[in-house]
Amino acid sequence: MKRLPPLPALHTFLITAKCCNFTRAAEVLHITQGAVSRQISGLETHLGYRLFYREARGLSLTVQGREWLLRIEQVFSLIEEAVDQVDAKPKALRIKAPTCISRWLLPRLMQWQKERPDVPVQLTTTSAHTVDFRREDFDAAVVFGAHPGDSTHVRHLFDEQLTPVCSASLLASNPLFRLADLEQHMLLHPTLDERDWALWLKAAGAKLINVAQGQHFDTMDLAMTVASQGSGVAIGDWSLIGEDLNVGRLVMPFELKVRSGAAYYFVHPKRAEAPSPLQDLLEWLSLQSAERHTG
Repeated sequence: MKRLPPLPALHTFLITAKCCNFTRAAEVLHITQGAVSRQISGLETHLGYRLFYREARGLSLTVQGREWLLRIEQVFSLIEEAVDQVDAKPKALRIKAPTCISRWLLPRLMQWQKERPDVPVQLTTTSAHTVDFRREDFDAAVVFGAHPGDSTHVRHLFDEQLTPVCSASLLASNPLFRLADLEQHMLLHPTLDERDWALWLKAAGAKLINVAQGQHFDTMDLAMTVASQGSGVAIGDWSLIGEDLNVGRLVMPFELKVRSGAAYYFVHPKRAEAPSPLQDLLEWLSLQSAERHTG
């Protein structure tokens, strides 16, 4: 195999061929004119033919020089492309999600980043429960409510299952043995109305006099946070609070869980097939959901 010319000499040739002048090439390369001349002469000796005609008004490429210029431009272009690709950070997946799922989603995304640092995720939380991929620049989203329809690729994560939750310290000071005991507590509502408590109480066959006097919040996540601090009993979503129950931040005073009819879905645009990293994340989140609801 013939010995290849040295890379620095090829780079010097490329710059000199574009300038067609030793002096200007030396300025670009930040070396002396003599160094440029010596490198070009050495390259010509190595190849066995001239690359430039030395003329009074400057340099001009020989036939072989023009052939070399075309190929050397391609070589250095490939090198630059390789450097850019290797150095480039992986593009983050842009995910939108409603604030109410943060308790479930955030710990799992943190675990995902530990397991798959090659697929970073940029999460945007919002009070909105829907997404419009025509106007919003996201790769995927978690949506809450009714089935989103067929305008997007949809994967069901889990259904909302309502149940009362509170702190263990609250029960220690004021136990909940019967449904009627709820009248001795501040009821925490995750919405500006009482529909979630009303739905659960109807399924439980109970009527309370203090439902309308409870404290209202903008999100379920905030209501459950306040409940974990011992300030009242919140109506929470069992599907979201597995970690809170496991570590004792929240307890369930009653076993009854009531499906509201709403659910959480992972969606991505239908205009194109999801890239492999997004498919990997989707499959992983689906497994996380299945473990919670079958365990």
